[in-house]
Amino acid sequence: MPSLIDEPQHFIMDQDDRKTNKNIPQQFTPNGLATFRNFLKSEYSDENIEFWLTCEDYKKIKSSFRLSSRAKKIYEQFIKAESPKEINIDYHTREQIKRNVKTPTMHCFDDAQKIVYGLMERDSYPRFLRSDIYRTLLENLSADATKG
Repeated sequence: MPSLIDEPQHFIMDQDDRKTNKNIPQQFTPNGLATFRNFLKSEYSDENIEFWLTCEDYKKIKSSFRLSSRAKKIYEQFIKAESPKEINIDYHTREQIKRNVKTPTMHCFDDAQKIVYGLMERDSYPRFLRSDIYRTLLENLSADATKG
């Protein structure tokens, strides 16, 4: 898979992270993440990154009441069949989460998050690196670096 180590790709990932995690969406800089999200929107698959980021925020919740409330919202938005931003996960995982949400923990979405992450890592992210959006980004960064 193409690397994000060489300049000017530093825009996409934080410096320390690109040394060890060459193609992991979670390590994006804010501008790199925005570019990747725009790419996913253009492919009608932005629910994947939205779910993944929502789960990362969910894991930071300390209040059990808030955890329960947020778990139900995540389930209704991303997990439930025919939900507005339904993610592509298998039936077994969907049913397990349905049970987990009844007594949620900070890890009740971990299996689905791993599946979605794998989809992005194997499918969306390599396509992003070959996309016109990414090429344009690199060209603009090269032009800015030359000017500056």
